[in-house]
Amino acid sequence: MPSHQHVPCTRSRKRFPAHGPATAALLCLAALCLLAGCGGEKQAKRARAVPVTVVAAAREDLPVTLSAVGNVTALASVEIKSRVGGIIDKQLVQNGQDVQKGDLLFRIDPRPFALAVKEARAKLDRDRAHLVKAREDLRRYAKLRQMNVVAQDQYDDTFAEATSLENTIRLNEAALEKAQLDLAYASITAPISGRVGIVQVNEGNVIKANDDRTLCVINQIRPITVSFSLPERYLGEIMERQADGPLKVGITPSGTDRSTVEAELTAVDNAVDTTTGTIRLLASYPNDDNRFWPGQFARVGLTLRTLKGAVWLPTGAVLQGMNGSYVYVVAPSVEDPASGTVEARDVTASHIVDDRTVIDSGLEAGELVVLDGQLGLSPGAAVTIKNGPPPVPADDPGAAEGARQ
Repeated sequence: MPSHQHVPCTRSRKRFPAHGPATAALLCLAALCLLAGCGGEKQAKRARAVPVTVVAAAREDLPVTLSAVGNVTALASVEIKSRVGGIIDKQLVQNGQDVQKGDLLFRIDPRPFALAVKEARAKLDRDRAHLVKAREDLRRYAKLRQMNVVAQDQYDDTFAEATSLENTIRLNEAALEKAQLDLAYASITAPISGRVGIVQVNEGNVIKANDDRTLCVINQIRPITVSFSLPERYLGEIMERQADGPLKVGITPSGTDRSTVEAELTAVDNAVDTTTGTIRLLASYPNDDNRFWPGQFARVGLTLRTLKGAVWLPTGAVLQGMNGSYVYVVAPSVEDPASGTVEARDVTASHIVDDRTVIDSGLEAGELVVLDGQLGLSPGAAVTIKNGPPPVPADDPGAAEGARQ
């Protein structure tokens, strides 16, 4: 009987190579590639972001001011000319001198005019004496005529002579007044208080009566006025505000001293210039410090009212579209405050005060708005804030303290 030999059953095992250093290196390389891919995606996203400059909407009281360029004018300006002729024997005024009304500026040699006064007075006295005699003769001839002692013709001649002398006396009185007036005109005085300009005619010169030459010019510069023009659309509001009291006008002179001083609106022209569509206004400033000179240009700001708690942006941040005004509002990223996305938001803009635009609705104070870089933006676009992360809100004391630290 055949014997059965037990043959052990063997299972074939598939061997795998052992994990060596090369395998570990490959795994590290794969991990690094994965991380590099994620970082590259972030860098690509950052590269696509549009660099912008932002500004926070501010809230404060803003004066509504109308700006213009004004011209400084003297309150009064007088050209001094002579009304009589002669030699200037005294010059009592110098270039740039301040004078008061009635001060003697020049004197023309008065002797010829004094002689004319004496001559006119002598003629008047002579004719008055003749008139007294003529009237006595007329009364005597009137009695003799009633007695038929003198002829009618002789009486008539005496009457005519007395009447002629009366008329001659009136002429002599006028001549005396004229001579006295010429004598007074020989002393040239200041008709207003002010400052003298450059003296054109000096002592020793001969001038003619009513000469076209100007001896000097006096400008009244205390107070002084500033003339400026504004569009006629503001006329109604200006008149309405002016009825409540004088409006304040800020005046900034040209030159090195550019500090603004406060003046008052004193006059509004009675007609609109149809050529330019503007209305002319005058402001008055005491000018005790001689800050302004006639003919000087100045920047003028007429304050109509003050907007309380107005939200405003720099005018460059407000854009104009088909539906009106809009801005790009930035929502900063939580992870990176120096980046974020933008939203195009419609706003209602009203007044423009200097370079600031008042936002009536659509924006709250503190919101970040794109000021520069809007050209490459669209709603939802990613942005990079060039001027740093947004400021810490002032109403968060803890955060502000942390920011200071």
